[in-house]
Order: sequence, then C-alpha cells, then structure tokens
Amino acid sequence: MSINQLSNQLFNNVYPELKRIASAQLSRERANHTLCPTELVNETYLKLEKNSAFSFNNKQHFIALCGRNIRQVLVDHARKKKRVKRGSGQQAITLKNHMGQVEANVEHDVLELNELLNNLESIDPIQASIVELRFFSGLTVEEVADELDISVSSVKRKWTLGRAWLYREMKS
Repeated sequence: MSINQLSNQLFNNVYPELKRIASAQLSRERANHTLCPTELVNETYLKLEKNSAFSFNNKQHFIALCGRNIRQVLVDHARKKKRVKRGSGQQAITLKNHMGQVEANVEHDVLELNELLNNLESIDPIQASIVELRFFSGLTVEEVADELDISVSSVKRKWTLGRAWLYREMKS
C-alpha cells in the first residue's frame, strides 16, 4: 500500500475526529467566519497531500500533523482576509477552554496567536510544540507526551508555562 493510499485510508478513519477539532477551532473564531469545519478539514488534507515529504508514524502523529496544518489553514485564511484588497477584517480566536482560570473570554486575532507561537518557538521549541499540539490538534497531555517522547509531568509543566507566557504576551 502506498503512502497516499495509507494516508487516504487513515484520513477517512479519523475524519470525524478531525471535524470535531476543526469545529472546536472555528468556535473560537469570530461568529461570521467564512470557513466551515468541513472546508477546514478538506483544506487541511489538501495541504498535507501537496507536501511530498509528508510522512507519519501512527494515528496520533497523523492527527498532530493535521492540527499543525489546521493552524496554517486558519493563518493563511486570516492573512487573505486581512489584505487591503479584501478589506482588512480581523479574525479573533479565543483561548476559552485552554487558558484555564485566567480571563477565559479574551479573544485574539489568529495572526497574533500565530506570531506569538512563532516567538515562543524561538524561546522554547518544545513548549511551543506542546501548546500547538494541545490547542490546534486537541491532543491530551498523555498523547502529547507520547508524540514528543517526553514525560507527562514535563508536558504539564511546559503546558502551564506556555499558557502563562501566551496570556502575558497577549495582555501587553
């Protein structure tokens, strides 16, 4: 079985889960967002399929890759919408279920979040990966630990630090 056949088969098997992740991401966006969960998942798959170096180890790794691509699709979509020729509408994303106790309803632009994650990656790449896997892929702490091959306690610690860092940066 070729990698494309394998990824197509796996994609079909995890499609409902990816659609749930896409729905969760879009629920954090502004109310009149022009993408629907199905479009977001399909765009994600097309993006993965275009990448000739695309490979994965297991279902969890595949979902993590899809989560990263969901982030990129949302960022690309926000950039297109923000261009002057398309009217510079802002897209807000909320960290509602991911920020914990601190101002759960604060909304932020997906482009700002992407920039902050890129900044965090230059400071602590593991922490940025944890935030991305938890936030954009919807992986559990245990799944993230498995994916990154680090301990659960390290994931919990870095997840807490990453959220706090993002919150502080978004407030300033």
